[in-house]
Amino acid sequence: MDTSPRTLRGANIGYDYRSDRNDMAEEFYRPALAASTSYDRAIGYFASSVLASLGQEVNEFAERGGMMRVVASPYLDAKDIEEIETGYELRVVLQRAALRDLEAAAVDPRASRGLGKLARLVAMNRIDFKLAYVEHRGRVGMYHEKIGIFRDGRDIVAFKGSANETRSGLVGNFEANEVYRSWDPRDAHRAARISEDFENLWNDRTPVLRVVPFTEAVKKVIERAAVETAGRFDLDTLPSSGAPIEVADRTFEGKFAIPRNLKVRDYQKEAVQNWFRNQGRGVLRMATGTGKTITALAAVAQLHGVLQKQKDAALLIVVVAPYQHLVDQWAKDVERFGTAPVCAYESTDRWSSRAYALTQALMLGPENIGVIVTTNATFGGEPFQALLESYRGQFCLVGDEMHNLGARNSRTRLPESAQYRIGLSATPDRWFDEEGSEALADYFGEIVFDMGIGDAIKREALCRYTYKPVLVELDDEEAELYAEVSQKVARAIASGSKLKESSDRDSPLGRLLKKRADILGHAHGKLAALREEIELRKNLSHQLIYCAEGRHPLLNETGLDGPRQIDQVMDLIGNQLHMTAARYTSETKRPDRQGILRRFDKKEVQAITSMRCLDEGVDVPAARTAYLLASSSNPRQFIQRRGRVLRNAPGKSLADIIDFVVVPPADGDALQFETERKLLRREIARVEEFAGLSENETDTLETLRPVRERYSLFDA
Repeated sequence: MDTSPRTLRGANIGYDYRSDRNDMAEEFYRPALAASTSYDRAIGYFASSVLASLGQEVNEFAERGGMMRVVASPYLDAKDIEEIETGYELRVVLQRAALRDLEAAAVDPRASRGLGKLARLVAMNRIDFKLAYVEHRGRVGMYHEKIGIFRDGRDIVAFKGSANETRSGLVGNFEANEVYRSWDPRDAHRAARISEDFENLWNDRTPVLRVVPFTEAVKKVIERAAVETAGRFDLDTLPSSGAPIEVADRTFEGKFAIPRNLKVRDYQKEAVQNWFRNQGRGVLRMATGTGKTITALAAVAQLHGVLQKQKDAALLIVVVAPYQHLVDQWAKDVERFGTAPVCAYESTDRWSSRAYALTQALMLGPENIGVIVTTNATFGGEPFQALLESYRGQFCLVGDEMHNLGARNSRTRLPESAQYRIGLSATPDRWFDEEGSEALADYFGEIVFDMGIGDAIKREALCRYTYKPVLVELDDEEAELYAEVSQKVARAIASGSKLKESSDRDSPLGRLLKKRADILGHAHGKLAALREEIELRKNLSHQLIYCAEGRHPLLNETGLDGPRQIDQVMDLIGNQLHMTAARYTSETKRPDRQGILRRFDKKEVQAITSMRCLDEGVDVPAARTAYLLASSSNPRQFIQRRGRVLRNAPGKSLADIIDFVVVPPADGDALQFETERKLLRREIARVEEFAGLSENETDTLETLRPVRERYSLFDA
């Protein structure tokens, strides 16, 4: 006996299939289709979604020259019946009813992938349709028989039963099929009879029934749907194949899918394609505000679909974000994709049992997708690491603001068991930490998609902006302290301290550099300059003010008490200028943070003052003006802050950035010239970075001209 898996005899086909005993698609339809060269089907109702359920076998069937013939009866509603009874041409009404079903499938996320397969079969001339209806004594009825025939060139497998050729008919409803195999003497007669019945039906030789062509009408619907879904690719290959992967606006059935109301931008599709081409690993370096979260979730949704279709493998997704409010934000986006995540932070008791239950369900089979979103701190802890070690299955790690994971204590916790890895950051390289940057590149892989702010503005992913540097002088006390600290920094470096130690705030050099940055951030002259700028926009809403952290270093030097800069700014805005304002800091409780952002969006709060909490990940797209009182020389901070105000929002086409740039006093001691020159060189580098992409670059550079001339910084 021939037992080749590519023959019907070798497909291990049984006598009957019933939903309480069998998986109809997995155990019968897919093996039979994989072994066949032709497939005939006559059913009461046909939907393209069934092709999605049959998976890769449909493509392979077409590629090896397989042919499908389908006879179906359209569903006639009350209006259709009325038109037939009043004399409308019967064939026209039937075709319109069938096309109505097909067009509905074009916008149904459960059927859209099947429509894509149907389009391929039609384009390859591998499928032919006809419509059947009952016409007897002037009455019209539905053709409701359900038969099918698989052929491999030698044998046939014929069946009849209750299942329609719809997705629910295969995987949702309770159905049954009786199967007859031509090589079995007990079945041969019935198999031949069903095959003959279909041939008579197809050729319109069956009494009472009428059968009319329908394929040309189908083509028109397919062509129209192809225009509407332009840019999609085939999803039927594994990521490792290197073939294009579909990144659709609507995606396949499943618990984790791109929502229908979400438009995936072209550059996001490109990013996902590149990630797949790199074997499901890589870093997406995308400017703040360009949708890194949605891009990553779209990639994971596509991965989930590929794994389900190719391997039927469950997938665990672990998202690691730096802060709790970002975990909450990720959770909302994950829910939009159709899955409720486990949020893991704070007390282990709050998340551990649910997380273990999820991973067990994935390994044992009840679930095929699961998402855990956690903070960097929880991720690095022993309980979470033990959870990851216990999981044995497909696993994708998403590192949000992944540069944070390069710290010495974090990078050793990155799990090697994650087969798929996505790193997200506008600035993936760590500041003065080459070792940490290399560790992240080794783990997540190369940068597979790179879109900076300039490119994002060109692609209209971010809005345009104006940039205004406001020059602020250090007063005499501040200038003296700055020079003193700078000399200590120089001596530390001369004595062998590595500059990369600046990333460690607990190191001697790190503490000195932080103190020097604090002098610039807290410069007394900034408050008066800020007042002048805000008074120009006193009646406007959607303003962000970034303040320096902590207290002025001079207060620490003298041991005196005094207000923090953020307190002074709140007093200026609220009490002196009588504007509505709110502070958003690490001390602000999580529920209050959401309330502040909602009120800000509704213009109930004109301005938000913050220190660091609005640097990474928080969505405030309504923001139109940003005042930068404090910006470190670390490009990550000022890139994040600039990106925060450039997010697109309805009615917003332009943002304004006001940057308070510290310069030495005009009558400073000439002996401090080199120290001051180094200070300005760093400040000017940041200003030029901001100005280069602004709408008013010429004006910005002209503002700096006097300072450049004094310190001979035209080469800066």
